[in-house]
Amino acid sequence: MREFGYQRVFDVPGAVALLGADPDARCLGGGTNLVDLMKAGVERPAQLIDVRELPLGRIEAADGGGLRIGATVTNSELAAHPEVRRHYPALAQAVLSGASGQLRNMATVGGNLLQRTRCGYFTDSAKPCNKRAPGSGCPAIEGEHHNHAILGASAHCVAVHPSDMGVALAAFDAVVRYETTDGPGELPLTEFYLPVGDTPHLETALPPGALITGITLPPAPVAAHSRYRKVRERASYAFAIGSIAAALDVRDGVVHEVRLAFGAVASRPWRAREAERVLTGGPADAAAFAAAADAELAAAETLPHNGYKVTLMRNLVVAMLTELTEEAAR
Repeated sequence: MREFGYQRVFDVPGAVALLGADPDARCLGGGTNLVDLMKAGVERPAQLIDVRELPLGRIEAADGGGLRIGATVTNSELAAHPEVRRHYPALAQAVLSGASGQLRNMATVGGNLLQRTRCGYFTDSAKPCNKRAPGSGCPAIEGEHHNHAILGASAHCVAVHPSDMGVALAAFDAVVRYETTDGPGELPLTEFYLPVGDTPHLETALPPGALITGITLPPAPVAAHSRYRKVRERASYAFAIGSIAAALDVRDGVVHEVRLAFGAVASRPWRAREAERVLTGGPADAAAFAAAADAELAAAETLPHNGYKVTLMRNLVVAMLTELTEEAAR
């Protein structure tokens, strides 16, 4: 590990000033991803800015409804909060399905948004990787890729985003709040992550030197009728091979409103807007659910060993929406 500086900050302006002054500085929250990448030589920050003592650890009601979630709220605190469990249950379920209890006690909301892919080629600094070393190539395309992207990938990168929390946030139109030396700003989560294109090393639309200060969840009555389902290769702590956040409002057998987002299929949490469009105003039955999934997955581009994800995600859509429909009928 290289030598690096370390400073603990206690106010947002101080943190922003340090970030703005050093492009090689990184924020340290729980360290559950960043420290591992530093040990592997993938991340090499010149300075760590410890943000755990910033006054960003609250979950509170937002103006007009919804919730404001501070960036230093831990994953455990988020999943246990009664308002999250009541109004956005899929978010609580998503957080609880990620990592172990010990990691959730340390990991922060802001850090979760910025976690990086677990692709083995990215985390091995001895291997080429366009995300880590632009222009070096993407060996996953010809190599090990069974858990790689089927949507939104490119010839330059097929890695997937690992977050569970982000999938539920994408379904519920979350907005990321940040602060820079020029003042505050906001980004919808669906615009927070950049398309892969030919620059996979550019991962977010955050301006240089930005500090994430929190997330706003707008009011969404449909979110109270939501679930998160994660498929993984073992029952214990593991990253998803496919996941879904779904919310459904059915009235008289007709889909009044639906929210869908997929995980582990793209470089970012994937909002399934085409499936939502196909479903809205139509019947709430298995055939309609399957047709909507097919419409969304028509854009999938698979590699020799990850085509199973198309069938997996189709089945997840049908199963989750069927369960929510049956629950609404009780």
